[in-house]
Amino acid sequence: MKIAVIGSTNIDVVSYIDKIPAGGETRAAQNFHTAHGGKGANQAVAAAKLGADVLMVTAVGDDMFGKGALENFKRNNMDTSRVNVVEGVATGVATIIVEASGQNRILLYKGANDKLTPELLAQAEDDLKNCGLIVLQLEIPLETVYAAIDFANENKIPILLNPAPAVKELSIEMACKCDFFVPNETELGILTDMPVGSREEVKAAAASLLAKGLKNIIVTLGSKGALWLANDIEEYVPTRKVQAVDSTGAGDSFIGCFVEHYTESGDILASIKRASQYATLSVTKKGTQDSYATADEFEKFFSA
Repeated sequence: MKIAVIGSTNIDVVSYIDKIPAGGETRAAQNFHTAHGGKGANQAVAAAKLGADVLMVTAVGDDMFGKGALENFKRNNMDTSRVNVVEGVATGVATIIVEASGQNRILLYKGANDKLTPELLAQAEDDLKNCGLIVLQLEIPLETVYAAIDFANENKIPILLNPAPAVKELSIEMACKCDFFVPNETELGILTDMPVGSREEVKAAAASLLAKGLKNIIVTLGSKGALWLANDIEEYVPTRKVQAVDSTGAGDSFIGCFVEHYTESGDILASIKRASQYATLSVTKKGTQDSYATADEFEKFFSA
C-alpha cells in the first residue's frame, strides 16, 4: 500500500563553535556538516528505509540543495514524481550554530516549502488517489494542509497529522477529520494550553482533545515511550533504555515506522510498539536521516 507524505524538505547547515562571535567578529568553527532534513522528508525517508512504497509531495528550490534533496529521495527508492522544483526560490534551509556547551541557535528559512500551495497539491491528486495513507505536518502552509485533509476525506483516504511545529491557530475542526493525531508532549501542551509534566497530565491534555472529537491521539514521550488514547482505549507503550547520542529527528522516525507497519498490518498498537523501538534505535546514532535504520538493522534490534 502506497504512503503519500505531503510536507517539508530542508537542508541543515551546521557549524560547531566554541563561542558565538560578537557583531563584526569572525571566528573559526571547529566542525561543520550539512544534512538532509525537514519533517516531511524525515518521515518519508524513515518509512522508505523500512521498505514502504512512498510518494513524496514537496517543493524544493532550483539550487544545489534542491538537487541534493531530490537525489537523496531517489537513493531511498521513493517516488519523486511530485517533488516540485520551484524556480527562483531557494530550498528550505536550517542554519544551526552549536556552541561547545551544547547550546544551539537555529535560523530557519522556509524557502520553497512556503511554495507548496493547494494549487501544486491539486496537480498530484491522481497520484494521491492511489495511496492508502496520507501523512502531514505543519512546516508547509496551513491552507495546503487543510486542502490535503479535505481531499483525503472526499476520497476516503486515512490521514495522519503530526502537528509540528505546533501552532495555536491549527483548526481543531480540521484535526478532527484526521484518523491519527501524533504530537509530542511539548506540542500537546502548546495546542491544549495544559500542563504536560507528568503522564497523568499528558493523559488529561490528550483526553481534552478527544472530547473535542479527535479520533486516535498518539503522544510521543521521548525516552518514556508513547501514549495512545481513543474512545475506550488507553495504552501506554514504554520503550527500552539506551545510551542516547542524538535525539534529533526521533519523533519523525517514530511516525515513519508507524505508518510503514500500520499500512501493512492495520494493527495500531503493534505499530506504536515498533515505532517506539525504532525511534529509540535512532537516538543511538548521530544525525537525523543518517540515524534511521534499514529494515534488516531494525529487525535485529527489535528482536534482541
